[in-house]
Amino acid sequence: MRGITKRFPGVVALQDVSLHLSRGEVLALAGENGAGKSTLMKVLGGAYPPDAGEIHVDGAPVRLSNVRDARRAGIALIHQELMLAPNLDVAGNIFLGNEGASALWGPLRRSRMRERAAPLLARVGLAHPPQTPLSGLTVAERQMVEIAKALSQQARIIVMDEPTSSLTGGESERLFQIIHQLRAEGLGIVYISHRMEEVLALADRVMVLRDGRHAGGLDRAEATHERIVALMVGRELQSHYFPERPSAPTGDVVLSVDGLLVAGAPAPVSFEVRRGEILGFAGLVGSGRTELMEAVFGARPALGGSMRVEGRVFRPQHPRDAIREGVYLAPEDRKRHGLVLPMSVAANVSLPGLRRYARFGFLDRRRERKVAAAEVARFKVKTPSLERPVVNLSGGNQQKVVLGKWLALAPRVLILDEPTRGIDVGAKAEIYRHMAELAAQGLAILMISSEMEEVLGMSDRVVVMHERRVRGIVPRAGLTAERVAALMTGQAEAAAV
Repeated sequence: MRGITKRFPGVVALQDVSLHLSRGEVLALAGENGAGKSTLMKVLGGAYPPDAGEIHVDGAPVRLSNVRDARRAGIALIHQELMLAPNLDVAGNIFLGNEGASALWGPLRRSRMRERAAPLLARVGLAHPPQTPLSGLTVAERQMVEIAKALSQQARIIVMDEPTSSLTGGESERLFQIIHQLRAEGLGIVYISHRMEEVLALADRVMVLRDGRHAGGLDRAEATHERIVALMVGRELQSHYFPERPSAPTGDVVLSVDGLLVAGAPAPVSFEVRRGEILGFAGLVGSGRTELMEAVFGARPALGGSMRVEGRVFRPQHPRDAIREGVYLAPEDRKRHGLVLPMSVAANVSLPGLRRYARFGFLDRRRERKVAAAEVARFKVKTPSLERPVVNLSGGNQQKVVLGKWLALAPRVLILDEPTRGIDVGAKAEIYRHMAELAAQGLAILMISSEMEEVLGMSDRVVVMHERRVRGIVPRAGLTAERVAALMTGQAEAAAV
């Protein structure tokens, strides 16, 4: 890709960006949210025509007017949000949009489609038969289907955008094995990830974008966490971006949960969080952390137990009951549960508290824009205007809007479910700083995180869950990765804490 420029109304997304990829190479593409990574890859994938620049494949210029042109050129994109049809079987998804590849001079033949899918599934190590409904597969297995789909199209260039964001450690390792195998077969792979340990382990080269421009590149031997981050944000981030915080809070209890029982859990759960405390929740996927927080928020029924907010009985039957008490949840899946994507930034910020913006029965647009502007400034949301639909923002900026809409309502308790999922290191540093400031102001924060570093760096205490049980609550003084890992994998009992 040579001199690629792409403009949208009010913003230059890419300015004179060049990229090269060799056969049998893994190129990591790094950059903050909004740096232009996804836009550059959508140009490569034929979704966006460039305003300037050229694309060459095997030394010859190609014109990629649409996704089909990119597919013919051997280019396949695997998006963070997988582009599959859950109502079809595995074979149907592999040949979706390319059904002619399995037809013989006539109508589509499902038997031939499944026959051709079988070796592709074996190639990516997926043991399910081709006729398996996609709806029965895990996220990791669906990702293998996406890779098989790319291979069915004779792809020579595969772009993977945040492929491990929803995978467990073991599933990620399996994906890495597939990547090594594809590299050995001569495919070129562009790997986009905010997880520096993955970039350093997989990449032959690292290319960094900043503000839509090429910020620099590093060979494998030169690449370090610190050098990549410095290129991404234009400065060094001190102490790996975790702010200094005082010793364990001694404020009053804000939320107390006593014997809360959620459907599917084998035992009730009890905990409390104090004013100014960040209470972390650690556990493997399926440990029940999200379900527990949804019950606290009123989004899931509680089968037993009691809760209190600042000493008052708290029995939320619906999220609006929790909102009235100042208990808010920023969900893990921001696109499905945290935002209304076609609506503007300002409308999303005001949505949970519309009554606060009402005047004589009408929405006070001026006040709505004033509050939204304050939250955009607080989180440094990259948007050309407050009227921009949030669907057009990067993932990290969408997450900032989710946080901003709740903070605009001055919460008593803020539940953050994977608050930095899919967010770059610079944005993480900002969110951690805001969390520390909010805690210092007396806000009680419950934080679910699958990143051990985040759990250790931000929590005052950690509730560790395993198989929907609380295995232990570890204070900061005894907080180590080994101790948390032993509890979250069931190797240690609660009595050991």
